[in-house]
Amino acid sequence: MWSAPQAPACSSPESESFNSCRAAEALFNLLLPDHAADAFSPPRLPEPGLWDLLLERLLGGLSRWDAEHFLFIAERGYLYEHNCAFLPLYPLSLRAVAEGALWPLQPLLRLRSRLLLSAVLLNSLFSTLAAAALYKLGCVVLQRRGVAFLAALLFSVSPANVFMAAAYSESMFAFLAFSAMWQLEKGQSWLGGLLFSLASGVRANGLINAGFVLYARSKCFALQLQVGSGSLRKLPPLWKQLLSMTSSAVLMCAGIFLPFALFQYYAYVRFCGPGTGLEQTVPGPLLQLALDKGYRLAARNGVKPPWCSWRFPVVYSYIQDAYWNVGFLRYFELRQTPNFLLALPVTLLGSWAAWTYLIANPRHCLTLGLERRKSEEEGKPRAGFCCPAVFVYVVHATVSLAVGFFCMHVQVLTRFLGSCSPILYWFSAHLLQEYEPLLWNKSLGSCRKGTSENPLVRLLMNFRLITPLSKCILGFFLSYWMLGLILHCNFLPWT
Repeated sequence: MWSAPQAPACSSPESESFNSCRAAEALFNLLLPDHAADAFSPPRLPEPGLWDLLLERLLGGLSRWDAEHFLFIAERGYLYEHNCAFLPLYPLSLRAVAEGALWPLQPLLRLRSRLLLSAVLLNSLFSTLAAAALYKLGCVVLQRRGVAFLAALLFSVSPANVFMAAAYSESMFAFLAFSAMWQLEKGQSWLGGLLFSLASGVRANGLINAGFVLYARSKCFALQLQVGSGSLRKLPPLWKQLLSMTSSAVLMCAGIFLPFALFQYYAYVRFCGPGTGLEQTVPGPLLQLALDKGYRLAARNGVKPPWCSWRFPVVYSYIQDAYWNVGFLRYFELRQTPNFLLALPVTLLGSWAAWTYLIANPRHCLTLGLERRKSEEEGKPRAGFCCPAVFVYVVHATVSLAVGFFCMHVQVLTRFLGSCSPILYWFSAHLLQEYEPLLWNKSLGSCRKGTSENPLVRLLMNFRLITPLSKCILGFFLSYWMLGLILHCNFLPWT
């Protein structure tokens, strides 16, 4: 049976970080004026009351940029075509909490305010659970409790932290993805597949996680073929093994793709089906917004969007192309240089991680990790970042990095990798442990009372004494943590 991941027996660093993030967001939101950004900003209906205005003043910084889409979808559904770029599981969760647990606040707060409060509460929970799942996953994969604990601490000050706190789906996705990876490593493949399936209903890049299932099945099959000749008689025939492996992999991958496919079908029915007079039920200000901004409403005047006539009518691909100009090398323009500089730290860190692993394990990488190693036969597998079990995670992070760098708005790479891959945190923890003398003589896995045993706090308290590499790593994490709060919460461009 699956149980929620437990963090080390000390106060939750992720929870403390989230509270700090929320307090800093409120402060910056009060002190700094909002930038007049050309972003999705629907009119507030109905007019906010006193308590709504107070909540907006305190937490409004967490509803900027794409958060407006999630809150609008949770309140109004998929009214505009470009809302369909945001998958439904996170908005549905917000609506469930707003109408359920926060229903007693209905006399004081309108629906949108309760949705914003739901996002703050849910993301606090998901971020904490994601840190705990990352810790458990690290313990299983790295076989080094201390490095896993340090990686979870780094997640608590992630450079993408503002997106874990804001009304974005990153924290929910990180929790589901890390939990699925952990279950898969424990041998709970069907539970892992279910969690991966839920993750693909949160963010579209969850579809890539099908690679973990395919690799796990392929590796299991390959290792069975390499067992000693004395054990061959105990194994089922080759064709039965192959059939079992293939059928289970196909079923699990179909389950992972199902939420995304169902949502594409929903969008097709809504925007490509016969007109239903929906425009008559849309409030006037929202209709006017569609006219002013050129947003396409569902089934308006019987005019169907161009993607409806595609052989495979995938609205997600159309929106990325038509609304945001996402595509291979499309972002490679001179005027986008500042955004490439924003993505430079995570690009260098991800590339360095891949290169480090390749140099340490050339044969393992060439054989795709499908060859049984002598250390595994002796029951003594290597531990740490360069151990064989990390291979599939390095491949996943490298593919995600390449797709993000060449095909997406490159500035989103930080939150993209920070919420989908443990490599960013594992490799940073690996570097700190290997090259920071301050951590060599202390137990990183310890979690006794007091902050002296917290390795991250120890590094920060002795910042002047640590190595330049440690300063660069911590500087990247903490500067992006702070800059994200200042810029994102005031409608200024950020990652």
